[in-house]
Amino acid sequence: MEFLLRVAELVALALENVITREALVEEKQRLRTLVEVNRTLVSSLDLNKLLTSIASSVNRVVPHEFAGVALYDEEHNGMRAWVLASPEGRAVMAAEPSPTYLPFQLRQSKTFGREDLARLNSQFTQHVLQAGIQTMHSMPLKTSKGVLGTLNVGSTRKNAFSQADQSLLDQIAGQVAIALENVRAYHEIEQLKNRLAEEKLYLEDEIRSELGFEEIIGDSPALKRVLGQVKIVAVTDATVLILGETGTGKELIARAIHRMGKRSAKSFIKLNCAAIPTGLLESELFGHEKGAFTGAINQKIGRLELADKGTLFLDEVGDIPLELQPKLLRVLQDQEFERLGSNKTIRVNARLITATNQDLGKSVAERKFRSDLYYRLRVFPIQMPALRERRKDIPLLVRYFVQKFARRMNKQIETITSETMKSLMNWDWPGNVRELENFVERSVILTEGTLLRTPPVEPREECETGATVDTSFEGAEREHIIRILRETRGLISGPHGAAAKLGLKRTTLQSKMQKLGISREAYTRK
Repeated sequence: MEFLLRVAELVALALENVITREALVEEKQRLRTLVEVNRTLVSSLDLNKLLTSIASSVNRVVPHEFAGVALYDEEHNGMRAWVLASPEGRAVMAAEPSPTYLPFQLRQSKTFGREDLARLNSQFTQHVLQAGIQTMHSMPLKTSKGVLGTLNVGSTRKNAFSQADQSLLDQIAGQVAIALENVRAYHEIEQLKNRLAEEKLYLEDEIRSELGFEEIIGDSPALKRVLGQVKIVAVTDATVLILGETGTGKELIARAIHRMGKRSAKSFIKLNCAAIPTGLLESELFGHEKGAFTGAINQKIGRLELADKGTLFLDEVGDIPLELQPKLLRVLQDQEFERLGSNKTIRVNARLITATNQDLGKSVAERKFRSDLYYRLRVFPIQMPALRERRKDIPLLVRYFVQKFARRMNKQIETITSETMKSLMNWDWPGNVRELENFVERSVILTEGTLLRTPPVEPREECETGATVDTSFEGAEREHIIRILRETRGLISGPHGAAAKLGLKRTTLQSKMQKLGISREAYTRK
């Protein structure tokens, strides 16, 4: 008997060791499974993908025939249920009331038998019973912010889930709750991000309107640098020289300086020095008296006098003839001048803003522009960036011009494809913003539906010498006008002038030359 008792003790110890080892192996497997489930759940921020992951994760831990998630819908004050796995297939339904209400309200897990499910007369329980479910374990999805809903697992067997199964499912429910909270937080952040982006655009429009920048579209560092310079110089009366290629928006910057300055209540007078023949430029700028020259039948007040107490903007100032430059220099130094054909001195108080697409420093070196006038104009230079230097602004400009022309043409254009936008951003736009605006206008004309339809962007080719050749229509037109100007040595008017050879009116040709950035002065000595 003593021997048998000792053998029994040893057997008991061996069995205890085996049971403990099996429990440890089972616990290790359970923990490994929970880690894998957690890794799967937290890897998705899309609700539909997450729900699919939940079904596969639960099935990996506890065998079952039915799985679903019910989330509380605040708007309808009820539960919305997703059936993730079912003997009859998957479906989505709204369940109100449902057996998930009880664990949701009590914040604790509950197991339902078939009789319990039958007593709850709802669309959800009817679906569950039709699927042949005998047991359902429902668990609240608790987070630090409250209960999101419930996780429901069902089986076609009675009393299908042991205490160990229920404990494991409860732990998975905690992981599911965290994953769902992450998805909800992610979508809330996305909504806030989109809202902030819309508010940013609205505030930018408000700021532009408040500071006089409503017509200047863009958010690139290059443009911000220019607008910063504008704010600095606008409050002064300093002379400003705006430099940059044709079509970069030099006039818009000039107008912004005027609107933000102390003279905003007075006139902003503009004069394009390249668009007016040399013989008439002095009269347009300074005015003339009656009989000052043939055709002067009345007294004329010049643009400079009209700009008194306001701002005078001289566009393409590099095209002012040498003989007129001393007179303009005198206005800058002494604020006085005489009208053409008069000895009476007129004093003015006008702020001067000038712009050019030429290299005035080179013109000074070639003695085509007075150095003293150049330095008087260049008190505060502002260099306008080309559009290719601020590609980030192209999408904003495109959308602005599309809305502008669509509104003008009574069209509803809502979509611009990413491929179209990418193509526009990759183009160099030699004509800068003006070329882009014309291109968008042409695109709006071609568009018939809500999707913007753009013509192909004309490529730039290389000739045999390696030089870049512009094969666009505007490029070909520009080269033709330049060739005729060379032939006429810069002469525009008259029977032998460029306008007659091209079959255009003088004013039409001058307007085209201004648009294409062609200076008549560059060909008068060729």
